[in-house]
Amino acid sequence: MNADGLLKMSELAERSGVSAGTIKHYLREGLLGGGDDVVRTSRNMAYYPPEFVDRIRLIKRLQEERFMPLKVIAHVMGDDPERMAALVALEDRILERAVSAREGDRISRADATRSYDLPDAVLDRLQEIGVLSPTSRGYDGDDVAIIEAISRFRAGGYDEALGFTVYDTLRYQEALEPLVREEVRILLERLAGEVSVERAADIIASGAEPLRELIGAMHSKLLLAELRRQHGER
Repeated sequence: MNADGLLKMSELAERSGVSAGTIKHYLREGLLGGGDDVVRTSRNMAYYPPEFVDRIRLIKRLQEERFMPLKVIAHVMGDDPERMAALVALEDRILERAVSAREGDRISRADATRSYDLPDAVLDRLQEIGVLSPTSRGYDGDDVAIIEAISRFRAGGYDEALGFTVYDTLRYQEALEPLVREEVRILLERLAGEVSVERAADIIASGAEPLRELIGAMHSKLLLAELRRQHGER
């Protein structure tokens, strides 16, 4: 480190845990800015700002954990690496909370079958098509809610004799997937870097139940409107 607090390449590599060769590659790809922050004292000697340490760690993490190509990383980081770091931190916290909440509510397959009176074949098919995703410890809270809903559908008359099968759930899954992608993008875009990670996670968590109610109410409203429309066409 020189008198201005700048780091030599060897120091930058040691602090970031990334090899000098990889750091030089990041520099060539423009991932560490345009080079204005680098102080060159000779052809073979340069000093780098300590802020590069966190940025290099973030780039490496995006490569190894998110499998993001360098060109994509360069695009999403742009000139605001702090915002990208905030996005990653927020994603991590949301996932951590979600996993923690779900792990405590798991029930075994035997309990699910007994409690909701569903044939094993139905549970198997729901898992095969990706609607249920049990682990060796059983079904999480979301899976249990889906199982309960399927059980209630069947009890109400939605059965195979009338053409209703578990594959009907795919219609809703396929409709929701792009909606959820857009929802996540907007939430992260609006919250990351604007409020603390904990506050952002609290906001997202507080919206989960109202969102379910909103979607349910809008679905009911649209269903009624469509029934009226089709009735009017007859």
